[in-house]
Amino acid sequence: MSEIRVVRYRTTPECADDNARLIGDVFAELAEQGTTGIRYTALRLDDGVSFLHVAVLDGDDNPLQSSPAFAAFQSGLGERLEEGPFPATATVVGSHGGAIGG
Repeated sequence: MSEIRVVRYRTTPECADDNARLIGDVFAELAEQGTTGIRYTALRLDDGVSFLHVAVLDGDDNPLQSSPAFAAFQSGLGERLEEGPFPATATVVGSHGGAIGG
């Protein structure tokens, strides 16, 4: 059974681009290592400073916990934020095209 985790937050305007770069580093590392067991999407909303992360974990282990790039992303996160983070677990109500949780 998959577990879906959602986190939303808003960065300060001066930190938004750096935050996006750090997120990109996480995805580059996941791709380079061929990480499995997770489907992960990070979105930057149209205000430019709000972010939404959705992770679907396919097992009990969260591969992000052992990721150096994710640790770097989390380091100093509090100083980059204006609001949040607001973590939650979620369930799929509907999905189309093999999207998150589908």
